[in-house]
Amino acid sequence: MTRLISKAAILGLVVTAGLTLAGCQSAPETPEASLYQQLGKRAGIAQIVEDLLFLIVDDERINQQFKGVDVASFHRNLTDQLCQLSGGPCTYSGRGMREVHADMAITDTQFNALTENLILAMEENGVGTGAQNRLLKRLIPLYPDVRNL
Repeated sequence: MTRLISKAAILGLVVTAGLTLAGCQSAPETPEASLYQQLGKRAGIAQIVEDLLFLIVDDERINQQFKGVDVASFHRNLTDQLCQLSGGPCTYSGRGMREVHADMAITDTQFNALTENLILAMEENGVGTGAQNRLLKRLIPLYPDVRNL
């Protein structure tokens, strides 16, 4: 009997495996620190998002999807969203993920490329592997809405 595994499950496994391997290079984390604190609070999250934007511009796999985007609004909304998801005091007030991505026809390759760039931005900002995994775990439920499945 053939075993079926969802794309989201495969993505989760690939991301987790990659983060586990990358963990050897990360700084130690304080277990009692909240995810919000491990990400550097709002200022740290804003820097991660800024670095992510530079990575997106340079990434030919996804930069076309971001043509014409209001960069300041995107930065503010994504910072608020990651801040809220990490347990911080921020409130995301942007549109829902399904609505934002409705006409984008995002592929798994593009979704994975953005995830890869987010991981790189977190690494560039000294975010430990455990904190990266915790944030990604909180982002995974958004996958069906981003892909409009």
